[in-house]
Amino acid sequence: MAAYQWVPRMRDYTSEKQQEACVRETTDYHPLKPMTVTVTESKAKKTGGKAETEFVDPLSSSLDGTDPLSMFAAEHVVTDPLSTAPKRDRAESGSKAKPGKKSSLDESFEPWSTKKANILSKYTTSERLSITTSFLSPSDREKVAVKTQVQTTMTDKVKNRLEQLDDFEEGSVKEMLNLSQQDYVNRIEELNQALISAWEQDQRVKALKIAIQCSKLLVDISVIQFYPSKFVLITDILDTFGNLVYERIRQKSAYFPPGSKVPQMLPEDFTPDQVPDSAKETCRNWFYKIASIRELIPRLYVETAILRCYSFLTSGEYSQALLRLSNMMRGIGDPLVAVYARTYLCRVGILVAPEVHDHVAINLYDFLATYKQLQSDSVQNILAVQQLEMAQYLHLYTPALDWILQCVAHRASEDTMTEVLEHCKKQCNSALLLNSIMSAFKPDYIASRALKFVDTIRDCEEAGFPKHELYASLGANMVLADPPEEQRLQTLNEVWKVVMKLKNPANYIACAEVWIEYPCKHFTKREVNTILGDIIKHMVPDRAFEDFYPQLQSIVTKVLSHMHDFAVLFSMDKFLPFIDMFQKESVKVEVCKTVMETFTRVQQDTTSDPVIMNALMFICKTMHDSVNALTLEDEKRAISNLICGFIRRISFGRDFEQQLSFYVEARATFSNLEPVLIELVQRVNQLSMETHKVVKGNHSRKTAAFVRACAAYSFITIPSINNIFSQLNLYLVSGQVALVNGALTQGDAFLKAAIGLLPEVPRTIQVDGKVRSTEPLLAEYINNFVSNLLVVPDNPDQGVLYLIRGLLNVLQNYTWEDNSDAKVRSYLSVTCLLSAMSQENYLYHVNKVDSNDRLYGSDPKFLNEVQQIANTLITEILEQLKHLQQQEALRRQSALALEFFTKMVVHGDVGPGKMGSLAVNLWNLAQKHGYGDTKVMVRTLEHLKKRGTQQDGKEYAELAAKLPLQSRT
Repeated sequence: MAAYQWVPRMRDYTSEKQQEACVRETTDYHPLKPMTVTVTESKAKKTGGKAETEFVDPLSSSLDGTDPLSMFAAEHVVTDPLSTAPKRDRAESGSKAKPGKKSSLDESFEPWSTKKANILSKYTTSERLSITTSFLSPSDREKVAVKTQVQTTMTDKVKNRLEQLDDFEEGSVKEMLNLSQQDYVNRIEELNQALISAWEQDQRVKALKIAIQCSKLLVDISVIQFYPSKFVLITDILDTFGNLVYERIRQKSAYFPPGSKVPQMLPEDFTPDQVPDSAKETCRNWFYKIASIRELIPRLYVETAILRCYSFLTSGEYSQALLRLSNMMRGIGDPLVAVYARTYLCRVGILVAPEVHDHVAINLYDFLATYKQLQSDSVQNILAVQQLEMAQYLHLYTPALDWILQCVAHRASEDTMTEVLEHCKKQCNSALLLNSIMSAFKPDYIASRALKFVDTIRDCEEAGFPKHELYASLGANMVLADPPEEQRLQTLNEVWKVVMKLKNPANYIACAEVWIEYPCKHFTKREVNTILGDIIKHMVPDRAFEDFYPQLQSIVTKVLSHMHDFAVLFSMDKFLPFIDMFQKESVKVEVCKTVMETFTRVQQDTTSDPVIMNALMFICKTMHDSVNALTLEDEKRAISNLICGFIRRISFGRDFEQQLSFYVEARATFSNLEPVLIELVQRVNQLSMETHKVVKGNHSRKTAAFVRACAAYSFITIPSINNIFSQLNLYLVSGQVALVNGALTQGDAFLKAAIGLLPEVPRTIQVDGKVRSTEPLLAEYINNFVSNLLVVPDNPDQGVLYLIRGLLNVLQNYTWEDNSDAKVRSYLSVTCLLSAMSQENYLYHVNKVDSNDRLYGSDPKFLNEVQQIANTLITEILEQLKHLQQQEALRRQSALALEFFTKMVVHGDVGPGKMGSLAVNLWNLAQKHGYGDTKVMVRTLEHLKKRGTQQDGKEYAELAAKLPLQSRT
């Protein structure tokens, strides 16, 4: 083994580049240009006795350019069997009902489905609830079955069903008491499932009974604060019932088109003329059944639920039915029950007949006529029994009034809305009603009459409904639509004169949270700063801010969404004190993250404004100081990214010294976050390269001292980073930067530090929660590191090739994995470096840095040192190949031998002599046990033969002739 010596191949890099350069050809074809294919029909024609053939796409003539699947789909209309099935999803049944044939709701109309979740989450209770329910017992089922068997005429059938309804109403009910809210909701869901199950089992009467039973639950106001949520839950069941009935009748309406024997379902836009008489009769029977319900409220609700079925009977029935039901609503005594019954009628009406509006205004005016009932003794007694304040009671009306007024305002003209507004003021100048008007009417309408609404709010009767909510509702409209310019300042002054006098912090912050956007949109920082100061004034006493962190966070978010000039933002003397109100650390960090996220998103240009820099430094320090041992990695990563974004956007232009001073301050401030330290080192290296660019590589004494100061900054900062591979990469990059700037001593120091750090590389690291070996990363780093050593000149005080010797000593003593070949591959990389160092002129250089080719001038002593190291490495590599003779290691031996061979062919002299024989032995070893990569070996041999045909390629041809290629059987 020791007899082999490494002989480097002498190379002329200039001639090699010329030989390997691609031949340039002029072309008008671009590989990314879209390709156009012209298809012509093929015909054989004779011209002058010869047949000429035009090439043709064989598919174009047969298909005529038409996709056969599209043709098939056009001829066969496939109907989805599930599309005709009744909708069973209780949560969606109300919102997905077909709105009718003429017109649909526009996008500004907020659907009921979006309101339901808010109602269910807002109107809750801890009181115990009761539910009146009835399910048929086994004996009841038997009785029904017997009656069904003896039915002989249609009259008997109708009579029997009416008797079943009477039986239900007369006493087959039972009451469940002491239910929690969740138990009550679960019970309602059971009723919904029971209704669907009964319908699937063709028990139509039982399904109707359940619908009636659910409607009766809406009479109960024993737990009045839960009533809006109960209304949502139960009307969802009624929607399900209405859809089931509608789909049942529609299925029975299948008809035979003229000339066809295949029945078809009614189209979505059918007319009553297309409905068969049998289906119309079924529809009338359903209305007759419901008309026989004795109690008013169940009869109203259930008929409203199937209101859509009138489309099977006549096209003009909706208007009359809605007016009739609206008049019947006047028979409901309790005002809360009545207003929600009107809400359900308007909700169904707007879906089935959005073009009909008369009944909506009637329902609104009927409510206004009965508004005095809200102050009656009966209502006061109910509130006294349930220990409910009048303000809480009035809030129960808000969802119902919001919906009715939204239906009134839908596609209504401004004159109509003005008429409704005046009518409400005249008959019932209530804060409750005015709040719903501002929630339902278009923001443009309200904003254009901003001062008028301010006066209306001031003059309205509060009557238990707080006026601060009116100002909040007005502010929400002012944000969505712009008031006339001449009214903007006066509107703000009039509103804020009232808001600033609010003593209750909750009432005050509810208004301030909404109105903060108004000055941000329409005024300068002066007005915004004044309001922020007023908020601080109201929130600081008794530390009231601790109870309103979400609202205060919302204020910060809204200010940032409108004010993107951070110089203006931080020049407001109340903004940072406002941030200081967030005393709870987790909340304060979230607010700081919001500020920094906005800054990094909207601030595209760099800045050196001291106001911005100092304010953001304070905010970033707050985030940094919140990090501790318990902080999650994701949180650390998010904070680090934001701080790095801040650092990237601070630039002092050509004042490099000031820039370095900022990086020094940042290092002291953010010392606990590794990603920030890494970013700072990279920024300082970039600063050195910018200096190099400015002086065009010709450093003066001052600039040379500055880049050395930058190198010192990096050299001091890197050891404080815990991630060892980050350290290694930064040492290498910083060494390259120092070398480019002519700081050879500093460059040496970085590379020596990197070599000294290699023994500390752990065997494994954790990446994304998984333990991985570090050897692939280490081998890749060493390969990169070695390529940089070519241009690094030797330090006269350290000896020849001292960096390479130090690296080899580390590699020799490093504890490698037993089944790893990283050490051998690292040796091969160093061998390639030594071959490059043996050349008279190196492949690449650093400008104004004399590498070893110029430093030694191919001195024999230097080349001898290189030769000795290379020989030692060959010996080590061959020893390792010798150890890989066990059966399980033969594949590794083959791969390493082939890799050694390829590197020898590129970098070594394989002419006649010891290197040639070594190459042949490695080739044979690679395929000795049948593990050689045949494809690679074939390509390698072809390359050698090709090189052998070139000038000065005789040794490659001779080598190729000696290389057998074994075939596998």
